[in-house]
Formats: sequence, C-alpha cells, structure tokens
Amino acid sequence: MNSEGAANPEKNQGYTESEHGETTVGESAGAGTANPPQNDAQAAATSANSETKTAEAEGASEEGSNEEVSEVEQLKAENSELRDRVLRLMAEMENLRRRTEREKADIASYAISNFARDVLAIGDNLERALTAVPDEALQKDPTLKALHDGVGVTQRELHNVLERHHVRPIEAEGQRFDPNLHQAMFEIDNPDVPAGTVLQVVQPGYMIGERVLRPAMVGVSKGGPRVMAENKAETGAKAAEETADQTSANTAKTDDPGTEANTQT
Repeated sequence: MNSEGAANPEKNQGYTESEHGETTVGESAGAGTANPPQNDAQAAATSANSETKTAEAEGASEEGSNEEVSEVEQLKAENSELRDRVLRLMAEMENLRRRTEREKADIASYAISNFARDVLAIGDNLERALTAVPDEALQKDPTLKALHDGVGVTQRELHNVLERHHVRPIEAEGQRFDPNLHQAMFEIDNPDVPAGTVLQVVQPGYMIGERVLRPAMVGVSKGGPRVMAENKAETGAKAAEETADQTSANTAKTDDPGTEANTQT
C-alpha cells in the first residue's frame, strides 16, 4: 500500500484513506470551489458604479439644458435691445428727414426775404409817385397822363413779381388791430366804429409765406364801443370752440364700434 502511494503521489494528493478504508476529499478538492459572498460584493459594486455614472450623465444633461435656456434668453434680450436701437434710429432718421425738408422749404420760401424787403421800398416810391399827381393835371396834360399810366403799369408788374415769390400784401384797413400784423402809428377819434379798428393805412404791410415781411403802419380808432367789440370777438371765439367740440364728439361717436353696433341693432 505504501509503495503504491509513493509511486502515485498525484493520486494521494487530493484524497485521504480513513481507518475503515474509506476515501475522503482533501484540501485540493475544496480549492476549486467558487466563493458566493465575494461575487455578490463585486456585483453590488458594479451596480453602484453604473448608477453613479447614470446620475452623472443625467446631471450633465440637465446642466447642458440649463445652459441652452440661458443662452436663448440672452439672445432674446440682445435681439430686443437691437430692435429697440433700430427703431429709435429709424425714428431719428425720419425726424431728420422731415426737419431737413422743412428747412429746405423755408430756405426756398424765405431766402429772398431781405431782397424782397428792399424791393418793397421801390413799390412804395411808385405808389407815392402815382398819388402825388392830381386828377386835374392828368386830364389837362396828355403827356403827364401817359407817364402816370406807365408808372402804374410798372407798379402792377412789380406786384405780380412779388406774388410769384409768395409775397402778398396784408389786408389792414377796416380790420381789427393785430399787433402781429400791424404797427400803430397814431390814433383817430371816431365813436362810430369799435375801438381798435384800423381806419387808415400809412404804409402797406406784406407777408412772405406764413411770415410777416413788413408790418403795416396804420392809424387806429379810439373812443368807440370797445366792450361791444371785445364781447363780439369773445362770443365768436366761444362759438367756434363749441362747434369744434361738437364736431369732435360726433367724430368720436362715429368711430366707436359699440355705437355702430347699437345703431345697427
């Protein structure tokens, strides 16, 4: 028996013979068996690592979404700011264009103001020449009458030239005195007309466009019923205001959709 064990050491390495001749499995047989608790720990660790990676991926995705939303909001704010700047710039350019056109129109209309004012003196002298000759002298002297007619034609042509350049006379006689258009030189006692009425024109006034080129030099009445004239002017102004208010109210009612609906009903 001993000789077989020595001759076969590999056979006796994993087995042991008991006292009754039974053979049992030794340590070498137990060495090849797996350890279940160790495998469970490795699986738990792997699962934990997977969950950690999943959480990190979800956090990164959420952070990326937040960054995209923040970038979109920033772009919207920049877009709104740029749009506001563009609108303001367009409004400024439109105002500049209108102001430039108005200045061009003013230059075209009023560039000759100084020249026209000087020309008015020539018209005044022609008027004085016409009024200086009495009618009797014109009837007696045909040559003087021809000269008088020639001066009159020249005066009319001068007025036509001034009108073509938007220079027109100011109507003063019989009108109520207006300090913006008239220059009072003296007062005339006349109780038959309201006080402040222009009775005499010493020198005619002129306007160029909507501006006063030269005020009319006039004589103004005094001693008349000032209160009556003022009341009449105030009454006319109030009537005009009431008419304008009524017109505005009617226009508002017409433009109101509810009013139209009620009317149709």
